[in-house]
Amino acid sequence: MKKILCTTAFLLVIFILESAFRPDMSSAPPHLRDSVFVFPSPGKANAWVDSIFNTMDTEAKVAQLIFVRSYSKDNSSRIQHVKHLIEDEKIGGVTFFQGSPVRQAELTNEYQQISDVPLFISMDAEWGLGMRLDSILNLPRQMMLGAISDNNIIYEVGRKIGQQCKRIGVQINFAPDVDVNNNPNNPVINTRSFGENKFKVATKGIHIMHGMQSAGVIAVAKHFPGHGDTDVDSHKALPVISKSLEELKDLELYPFQQMINYGVKGIMIAHLEIPAIDDEPHHPMSISKKAVDGLLKRQMGFNGLCFTDALEMKGVSDYYKEGYAALEALKAGNDILLLPENVEAAIRVITEAVESGEVSMKRLNYSVKKVLLAKFHVGLSHWEPVETAHLTADLNRGIKGLNKELSVRAATVLNNENHILPFSSADEDSIAVLTVGGKLSDFTDRLQTYKSLPVIHFGKSESESAADRMAEKLKHNYQKIIIAVGPYHRYPAGNYGLSKSEIQLINQLQGETQTVVIAFGNPYAVKYFSHGSATVVAYNAVQTMQETIADLLFGSFDPEGTLPVSISEKLTEGTGLSDFSFQAAYLPTGNPEKLGINVPLLADVDSIAEDAIAKGGTPGCTILAMKDGKIFYHKAFGTMTYDRDQPVKKNTIYDLASVTKVMATTVACMRLYDEGKLKLDGTLGDYLPWMKGTDKADLTIKDVMLHQAGFKPDFWYGPYLKKKDEIFHQHRDDKYDVYVADGVYMRGDYLDSIKFLMRDSKLDKTPDYVYSDIDFELMGYIVKEITGLRLNEYVKSTLYDSLGMVST
Repeated sequence: MKKILCTTAFLLVIFILESAFRPDMSSAPPHLRDSVFVFPSPGKANAWVDSIFNTMDTEAKVAQLIFVRSYSKDNSSRIQHVKHLIEDEKIGGVTFFQGSPVRQAELTNEYQQISDVPLFISMDAEWGLGMRLDSILNLPRQMMLGAISDNNIIYEVGRKIGQQCKRIGVQINFAPDVDVNNNPNNPVINTRSFGENKFKVATKGIHIMHGMQSAGVIAVAKHFPGHGDTDVDSHKALPVISKSLEELKDLELYPFQQMINYGVKGIMIAHLEIPAIDDEPHHPMSISKKAVDGLLKRQMGFNGLCFTDALEMKGVSDYYKEGYAALEALKAGNDILLLPENVEAAIRVITEAVESGEVSMKRLNYSVKKVLLAKFHVGLSHWEPVETAHLTADLNRGIKGLNKELSVRAATVLNNENHILPFSSADEDSIAVLTVGGKLSDFTDRLQTYKSLPVIHFGKSESESAADRMAEKLKHNYQKIIIAVGPYHRYPAGNYGLSKSEIQLINQLQGETQTVVIAFGNPYAVKYFSHGSATVVAYNAVQTMQETIADLLFGSFDPEGTLPVSISEKLTEGTGLSDFSFQAAYLPTGNPEKLGINVPLLADVDSIAEDAIAKGGTPGCTILAMKDGKIFYHKAFGTMTYDRDQPVKKNTIYDLASVTKVMATTVACMRLYDEGKLKLDGTLGDYLPWMKGTDKADLTIKDVMLHQAGFKPDFWYGPYLKKKDEIFHQHRDDKYDVYVADGVYMRGDYLDSIKFLMRDSKLDKTPDYVYSDIDFELMGYIVKEITGLRLNEYVKSTLYDSLGMVST
């Protein structure tokens, strides 16, 4: 019974933890929780489907499931071939790739007008039509979107992409990519993924999918069952994933299941060999019945359109020739057979298989009617030509503003040592800008609007000796260096295209001077230069991002982006500073009245600080107070030293000494006081037997803790330190068992000698406030006398363990 209860409790904890991170749609508007397609009456839909279906022979039915490749920049012979496939072979869809927007619209109109059945027009436009078409602005790749915390703007990205598709006559977009990219060496997914956190991938995938589908465009999640943990490009070969089914369900399959739950209309199946799902050798998931019909449809409950990845890719075409890949894909359970190598062969092979009974007519009819029904639901039953007037302007409308907002939301600051950021236009330090790789003129030009800065460029072809000379020159002439790196390659081959000399120069400068490094590209590359004073991840080098980062460096806005992937053991997924204002490090401010603070009492705080300075308790200080995670009081008082030469500022950096007095001794005494075990009017003699009979026995705990018991600031160790060879040893043993430092151990019985030094020290006969280490040393002994535990053991077991503060 006990075992069952423990197991139940464990499962409940796991459920609660997973619930905290699963896609949060509770605050989303209704269209993010409900179906985004408004379906007409079934009668009208079925009547239209039947009117077409009943005119089809077997070949026409087979062809309806096939999409072919087209380029709007194609030569006339290629265009004529596509027209032949539409008119004579009766294919069901066209997938557009590179070209121009107006020409694509014109070809779409031509293709639709010659097709007996309205064509599905599709694109692979993961980051908008700019991914494929000239003169169209790009939206960011998904990894940059993975750095953004506000998923409402992710929805807006999806909606904008959907509007672009709708405007140019596209009904299907092969996006979003919901692969969990947990392999930094992935040569094909990488920055196309939202990141390595399955919960964030799922949530962002849902938002961008709903954005697209709200525009009436079918979104297609890819690449099922998950292409994120591969180091082989399936365009060139067949990747093998050797994970167990349990591992796949825990990670790779999670976003797909969530996308299904939230209404995605299409899923693309990848060319991946996964023995845990189908152990037949060289049998890609795209043509595996166990993967498509078994896992995706039956187990995961997907009833939308199943697309193969392009059947011309080497991951499948190396093993199945002359149309047989298309046949196997249909048998596996796919509805749409994407880009077969030989369309005529694919139609012939599948038709023969149906006529011979290898594939049932019922199976073929199922997918054909499914495809026709989807065409009806996206409006193809009443197709209208694409209007080409103002097309490019319409497609670009709103992209620049959206890109600006995305850049601000995604900019990620990984560290900010000594508050080097933000810079000030009035900063008197000498600052230089070093561009490594490209010139990044939009970035450097924007910087000049804040402060006139020298710009130096170091190119890829420079030698390592040139890097040495450059490093020497820069570190001797400038106090701070802004190093802008990029644009560099997106994929890991060849260190992302960064030369050895470029990496060497950055590392030298980071080790020898104050640097701010900006990575204008793939965040994984930051592993080569992540140890400077500050590191900023910019994700891409488009004009908007370059200008945004320049604004960030001079404090126009606070950063809020976080890493979508782990770069190193230190810089893990989720790393990112949320604020670097001058008021305090990384913390927001709030109105004290709105936070419920008694504002008049804050004047007393001022007087306490000023009184401490007047009485010599401190030359100066900074006081910061927070409530509900927001700063409501932050002031600086006095000077850095008693010489009164340098005023304290709110951003003054302190070396925190005597932390134990506050973080251990004081809190331990507070707890013991609350428990009634320590009384402020009690005496040292009451708690420390070895103080009885001395002139210190009657000193009260209150006076000791207030540093007004008369103890001198310290006592002289000299006589003992002269015997250091007897007191200290290089190795621990039974006699020398007190750790002091690495390679230094003290005699255990010397601790008693320290006690006697404090016992026998002379008191000031006219006690006043005198800061002394002895006072709090004695309080540590009192904690041990009361609790039986050494001070560190007591606060660890009663306080810090329960807070998870294991390294305090």
